[in-house]
Amino acid sequence: MSLSEFFSFLQLNTTNLLAIGWFLLCYRGYFHYTNRKSRTHPTLAFAMHRHRREWIRMAIARENRIADTNIIANLERNVSFFASSTLLILAGLVTVLGSSDAVTLVLADVPFSDPDSRSEWELKVLVLICLFIYAFFKFTWSLRQYGFVAVMLGGSRVEASQPGQHSPVVEAIAKMASKAGGNFNNGLRTYYFSMAVLGWFINAWIFMFLAALIVPVLYRREFNSETLRTLKDILPE
Repeated sequence: MSLSEFFSFLQLNTTNLLAIGWFLLCYRGYFHYTNRKSRTHPTLAFAMHRHRREWIRMAIARENRIADTNIIANLERNVSFFASSTLLILAGLVTVLGSSDAVTLVLADVPFSDPDSRSEWELKVLVLICLFIYAFFKFTWSLRQYGFVAVMLGGSRVEASQPGQHSPVVEAIAKMASKAGGNFNNGLRTYYFSMAVLGWFINAWIFMFLAALIVPVLYRREFNSETLRTLKDILPE
């Protein structure tokens, strides 16, 4: 897409620009809202940090930490799976980007779909590519942070395990584990919002509806789900 075509797209596609703006508001707005809300309201991230801190406190008190290293390895495998899957998705999107004409003809027969020019189609695919690149960086950073957790846990000495007592070492390792879990969660959120972008290939209004729908779905899971209530029932002090 040439520069002149790009500016022409900006001038002639008000609905698409509105859809992109609405999507960014839902996407980045939800990230910002959860970061602030989690400071005053119990969330999955808050509950899991408390459980991670208790786990690390117990792990440091054990001389044999094989089970703990297996837990970290399992977490790393989960993150690695999504990182690898993201690379495959990116490869597929780049391949589809070169088949714009054929795909637009197929989508033209889909009910409620808007006819797209080549430049519009390419922009939509590029938005998806950007989202999955962001998710890939989040997954790989989470993977490295779990590696840091393993090293920090392996380098910590055995300490007496006393209820209600948390040493700086325990706090540091638990915080690193929560950072790794947070980056993994951000990558998963990006996957959810990427599903909304698929609706854009049919219609910009469907795209905006799906973007708005994902926000309460994520909110319910992170702030008002049965999973959160279960975690809070056995929340360590």
